[in-house]
Amino acid sequence: MSSLSDTRSLMANAIEAKSLTRVFGGNKGKKPLTALDSVDLVVEEGELFGLLGPNGAGKTTFIKILATLLLPTSGTVKVLGHDVEREAQAIRPRINMVSGGETSGYGLLTVKENLWMFSQFYGMPSNEAKRTIEGMLELFGMSDKANAKVRTISTGQRQKMNVVRGFVTDPDLIFLDEPTLGLDVNASFIIRSYIRKWVKEQSGKTVLLTTHYMAEADELCDRLAIIDRGKVLACDAPAKLKRSVARDSTFTILTTPCPCISEIGRIPGVKGFSNRTDGSNEEVRFVLEEESVIADIVSFLTSRQSKIISLTKTEPTLEDVFIQLVGRGLE
Repeated sequence: MSSLSDTRSLMANAIEAKSLTRVFGGNKGKKPLTALDSVDLVVEEGELFGLLGPNGAGKTTFIKILATLLLPTSGTVKVLGHDVEREAQAIRPRINMVSGGETSGYGLLTVKENLWMFSQFYGMPSNEAKRTIEGMLELFGMSDKANAKVRTISTGQRQKMNVVRGFVTDPDLIFLDEPTLGLDVNASFIIRSYIRKWVKEQSGKTVLLTTHYMAEADELCDRLAIIDRGKVLACDAPAKLKRSVARDSTFTILTTPCPCISEIGRIPGVKGFSNRTDGSNEEVRFVLEEESVIADIVSFLTSRQSKIISLTKTEPTLEDVFIQLVGRGLE
């Protein structure tokens, strides 16, 4: 696609990137690496916008530029109406960021002390900050840990604290980079519920979410972009993206392990596939140009002495969209 700028409404834009390119290296004989390649992307105020892509796709570089932590090599980027290069100081007080698995905070301080400290970095009045922190800790089921040293709490509790830290300053735009990574079902549910409520119940609040969980992106995002090798491959609402692959055939095969599974991608008519294994069985999901290609896949597997346990035709999912565009699964 030549451009993915969205002009579907007259709403203000929270993020607007035009021909954004970021290149690393190229000095002292090092080969340059293009992390972002002429990206055009618009996120409107009030959107819960998702960014999907494999590791190394350019997601983190993009977020760092939006958060004014990294400058673009070329192109322009505006965040909340301000240029990231010339007006970073106008952007920073209005944004915040949370990353999954991060170890922010000081272990010798309590949960409440850590959150109060971060609120002061943003200049929140102390009494207001304390009231907000107490309310959010209660909302996240963390009131009983308010006075616990951060080094003593669990990974899930620490991540909930990090999410509270991101929202306690009431930013206009928040970047959530894998916010539920590695968390249990209950902690993930609490965080997703809060994110959805925060955007929907307030005017003009915007979230940019990256996640490796397709179901999470499908559930939360108003729109999402799929990025690979520094390029945006598609951008639309999840339902529309899924309809775009409805004309293709999608199948899931459960088989005994096949050491040559990657060779399936070379079979004519296979537009993309992903596989997962638990050590004893392998689940392979395909997006095919037409159903007849499944016969070639079955033949390939049986010729490699792999036993087919089940074969199912499935409705298109967000993962199928990803597989079709990127050629492989996210994980």
